[in-house]
Order: sequence, then structure tokens, then C-alpha cells
Amino acid sequence: MIKPVIITIDDEPQVLNAVERDLRVRFSDKYKILKALSGKEALEALVQLKKKSIPVALFLVDQRMPQITGVDFIKEASQLYPDAKKVLLTAYADTDVAIKGINEVGLDFYLMKPWDPPEENLYPVLEDLLSDWEASATIPYEGIRVAGTLFSSRSHDVKEFLSRNQIPYKWLDIQKDKEAKKMVEETAGRNSELPVVFFPDGTSLVSPADRALAKKIGIQTKAKKPYYDLIVVGGGPAGLGASVYGSSEGLKILMIEKKATGGQAGTSSWIENYLGFPKGLSGSDLARRAVAQAKKFGTEILLTQEAVKIRVEDPYRYVALEDGGEISSKAVLVATGVTTIKLDKPGVERLTGSGIYYGAAPTEAAYYKNKTVFIVGGANSAGQGASFLAKFAREVYMLVRGDSLEKDMSQYLVNQIRKTKNIKVLFNCEVLEVGGKTKLEKVTVVNNFTNKTKTYKASAMFIFIGALPHSQIVDGLVKLDEKGFIISGLELLENGKPPKDWPLKRQPFYLETSVPGIFAAGDVRHGSLPRISTAIGQGAITVNLVHQYLKTV
Repeated sequence: MIKPVIITIDDEPQVLNAVERDLRVRFSDKYKILKALSGKEALEALVQLKKKSIPVALFLVDQRMPQITGVDFIKEASQLYPDAKKVLLTAYADTDVAIKGINEVGLDFYLMKPWDPPEENLYPVLEDLLSDWEASATIPYEGIRVAGTLFSSRSHDVKEFLSRNQIPYKWLDIQKDKEAKKMVEETAGRNSELPVVFFPDGTSLVSPADRALAKKIGIQTKAKKPYYDLIVVGGGPAGLGASVYGSSEGLKILMIEKKATGGQAGTSSWIENYLGFPKGLSGSDLARRAVAQAKKFGTEILLTQEAVKIRVEDPYRYVALEDGGEISSKAVLVATGVTTIKLDKPGVERLTGSGIYYGAAPTEAAYYKNKTVFIVGGANSAGQGASFLAKFAREVYMLVRGDSLEKDMSQYLVNQIRKTKNIKVLFNCEVLEVGGKTKLEKVTVVNNFTNKTKTYKASAMFIFIGALPHSQIVDGLVKLDEKGFIISGLELLENGKPPKDWPLKRQPFYLETSVPGIFAAGDVRHGSLPRISTAIGQGAITVNLVHQYLKTV
């Protein structure tokens, strides 16, 4: 934990050293003691302490100094640390100045030189003042701070990135926090892009890209080796399942994930039907546990790296990365999942990130306490999102295009929604358009059965309308169905025989694509049941198939 600071200033080196010595004897166990030979030097130090969010508990300042007097220093320093205790060191002739300082700058005490013995003339006074400071001091946050505005889409993206990658941070809304606004202006200027991310070492990044942010906080973005037994593309449940089981069996595995581990499941606010967790758990908690297991067994995980293409040069499979790099292996698992379908309605794209979000957006939910929010969708993810948001919002409207929830939603969620009084389900309805100047303010809904429209005031809208397979990485290389899902295993057979371009005598393994050694698992695979346990199971099964495949190459 960072120690609060006591700073002492005197232009006479011998006196300054004596004060510092006495302060260290009594207070160094709880406080960091800093010294300065001038007010200017001390003010420069305070600015740096402020940037690092290090608290200052007490100023112990000599009055008679060149350039800036003790009282004038306290006046300036108090703008940075208004709650710090203020003590002036004076000569006998300066007592009038000290009394004036009490009236003008809120001086807490003044001490006359010499103060020997400190046990009688120094420590009791300072201990009393520090005790008062401790009683009212706000414990500083020592980690990453993100300063921006609630309706800045990039601020939302940065918070989401940190949250999904299990990186703690503190949110500072510059529209409500004057000190945070001042920090942003001093660091990046009045018209800077948002957010500004402040780090414990005193550095900052302005509206950073995910990869720059990842590098700064120590997330691995480069592979350590040129070759692996298995490259897993995608960090969702299928990819994590393969990584945990494969690494535990000795395979050298590299997982590549563009955004954050957990995939779509990682954004689920609460999962209640996952085996072994009767009380349920969040998607982020499930992802955190799985990542810890995978790393424990030796899986390398690259984040903010996108695998853009796979090419084959037998016996190797090469995965090309967005940054121009390329990594080889003898087997690849494509577990890229699905891409959320965008809602193509007037106003939605403009307000995305400014009150409109795809998924449950748990980083934003608390900001909509006692407000009206909308859920668009009627499947499990929408049901989970509605149940989660109902804990914060005054009312939650679910817009469902069909006439029932049972068609696409698990019964436990249907029951839960029906029992939640502040969730209102609007059947046969969809969004017609949304409005708002800089943030979402209203949602116009159309009933497809009656063609009647109604406009509601709304503070937020969370969209869950389905997804498309994220299979571009193998487009043109392996067989896909008409929707872009990867065909694998028995689905490849034509009249019980492998496709004409299948190069081997054996039939494709279960989960193997039309290219030997390239496997598919999870939601990106044709015919896969969209359930977390299914994806994890397929990832685990892939490991056994990879072992069989490696025996043949």
C-alpha cells in the first residue's frame, strides 16, 4: 500500500536534515518523508504526487525562504492538497506572520525554532494533526484510473476491455468530478480525445487503442515461439476448453484472441444452468477461472492480436496475424465464435456506446439505476441481460419479435422474467428508430401485429439479436455452409464418402474441417448447439482428435 506523504521544506540544509531526521524517527513506519530546499522544488514534487494519486498528509514549512515564503507556498500547495495539515516553522519574530497565516490559508499550527526536544515540542503536535487527517482522509485508489464521460463510446470500449480482461480500474466521470476534469486538461489539453487512462507510475495514455493499452498493463501480445503443437484461434469457451485440456496433456498451445477471453459467454451477466454452480456465476468469472487453469498448465495467450488468415503448407499450418507476423503449427483449432449482428435502424449506429450497447454491458449497468432501459431480443442472452439489468433499472422493457419467450429461451429464465415485477415484455415488437442528441433519449417501437407505434423515453438500450459466424479466417480454405458456418466431421461426407478434394484415405475426424489438421469447435461450427457446456466439450474433444492427427503427420 502507498504511504501518505509528509513533506518538509527549509532553505537551510542543516535545519532541513534535522527536521527530516526527527520526522523519520517517529513517522516513517506509516508515512513517506520527503524534503525540499525550496518552495518551487516542493511544488514540482506535489504535482507529480498528484498525478500518481499519492496522498499528502502534512506540510511542515519554514516561513523565511527566498522566492516564495512558507505561507505563500501553503497557499499554492493547498490547491493541490486542500485537506493536508499545514504547519509553519517560524522564528520568534515571525509569530505575527503565523497568526496571519491561520486566518488567510487555514494554518493548523505554527512551531518556533528550535523545537528540541522533539518528544515534547514536535511529536505531540504532529501526532494530533495526523490523527485528525487519518480520521477524515479518503483512502486513495492505487490502480488504473479511466477518466472520461459516460456517453463517450471510446470510454465505454476501454472500460469494457479492462473489465473483460480482469484488470481492476477506477472510473472518473469528468462531467461530475472537477478534479478529474482538471487532471485530463493538465495531461492532454481541454479538447483532447477521451478517455485518458492514468497509471500508478504517473504515466497516462490518451484514448489508447486496445493493443497499446494491453502492452502498457503487461498483457502478452507477441508469441514467444515460432512453432506450437496446436494453435487455438479464439478465446471463448471452446478455445479455453481446448487450451486447458491440451496443455494439461503436454501439448504446446498458443491461444490467439482479438479482444478478451471468454467470448460471447464472457459478457453474460449471470449463468445459472452451468454444471457445478447451483447459485450461478458470471461469464467473466467463468472466463477468469478458465484462463487461470490454462496458464497454470502452460498455455500462452495472446490478446489484442487478430488472426486474419490460415494457409497450408504440409505438414504445417500457418496462422497470419494482423500485425504481419506468422506462426506455425501442425494443427489449428478455429474457435472464433460469432459476430454480433448490428441493429440497422435509424440512429442506432450514431448512439452506439452513448446509451446503446451490444450485450449486457455490465460495466455500464450501475449507471442506469432507477432509469428506463430496453432489451432487444428474446433468446437466453437477452433474458440473462434483462434479469441482470432489472437489479438496477426502474423498469426494463424487452422487445421480442415473436409472440412468446419459450421458443428461444430456457424455461428457468422465462420463469425468472415473469417473476420480476420491473421487467415488461412487449411481444411482436421491434425498434423502429432511436433518438437523442449526444446520448440515447428515446426509443420508438412498432408492433408488427397491429402496426401501431409508440415512443418511450429511454436511458439505455442493450441489443441481443443474434450473431453471424466469424469464419473469415478460413473463407476459401475450408467448406462453409450458406450462412458461413464451418462444416466439419460427418457433415462433410457426400453419400457416405469424403468430399472429392479430401486428400487422405481416412474419413475426416469429428470436428475436423475439409482440410486435415484444421478443426472447428463452438458457435462457429455448423450445427453446434449454442451452449457454453457444448463449446467447452467440443474444445476438449478436439484435443483427443489432435493427438490422433499428430500421429499421422
